[in-house]
Amino acid sequence: MLIRTARPDDAPGVVALRAVVHPYLVRGVESTRQMIAQPPPGEDWTAWVTEVDGQVVGWASAYRNSRTSEPDVGEISTLHVHPEHRGRGTGTALLTAALDHLRAIGARRVVTWVRPESLPFARRHDFAPSRELRYSALDLRPAPPAPVAPEGVLLLPAAGLDPRRLHRADVASAADEPGDVPSDAISYASWHYEVWENLGLDRAASTAAEVDGELVAFSLVKRDGDRMWSDFTGTVPEYRGRGLARLVKQAALHRAATSGVRVAYTSNDEANAPMLAINTRLGYRPVASGWSCLRELS
Repeated sequence: MLIRTARPDDAPGVVALRAVVHPYLVRGVESTRQMIAQPPPGEDWTAWVTEVDGQVVGWASAYRNSRTSEPDVGEISTLHVHPEHRGRGTGTALLTAALDHLRAIGARRVVTWVRPESLPFARRHDFAPSRELRYSALDLRPAPPAPVAPEGVLLLPAAGLDPRRLHRADVASAADEPGDVPSDAISYASWHYEVWENLGLDRAASTAAEVDGELVAFSLVKRDGDRMWSDFTGTVPEYRGRGLARLVKQAALHRAATSGVRVAYTSNDEANAPMLAINTRLGYRPVASGWSCLRELS
């Protein structure tokens, strides 16, 4: 077993591993390669792989959370370990590398995400379960009907938008999203890299609602072939309660389906009742669950 820093050429192996371990997560080869080759600015992002006989059998990344005003928060992405290589120290080796990196960059609090069956492993490493997460899927065959926008609301593809307008709507919508730390400090530079320049972003399917010249709701689509991930759907606080989140999400799903997407995935905090209700009405079904877990670093 060899653990080493990830290289861009590891992207195909990482995506193949993810398809086995977490088939409901969507990030394609090119966007994974992009992240390894050009990490997000200001996050001290680093990733590692575990390799056996030239095959990637483990993956993890660790980074500074640059989306929150809380100081010294680090995150570890969901550990990926191939089922045939578990119980051999692979997960522990990856976790140790990630924690050492977070200590080195000054993190004092760590957030990670695990499947329910991995909670004993997390507890053994001093992580405490915090919030439950639901993963859901929607079959887009046949395509959802195109919604009819109410008077005064324009539905616009992200492809024709000024990204700064979309960033402002994202910041306003995400500030009170349920989570272990608030997403209230999303810089434009980080957002532009992670969202707008992401090679998986389908700008033609991603949809925003405009009212009186202001972007007030949006639904982002990240795509890998015929699979998509609803990256974030949000409404600025002043315009909530008008059905705009469901409107933009249905429009985005319709546009994605008509361009060849066959299944959509998403995730939600179990405390986010409004978004869970929207997804249920759109036809999403639960396919997996997870937990955020917290640990303090000395």
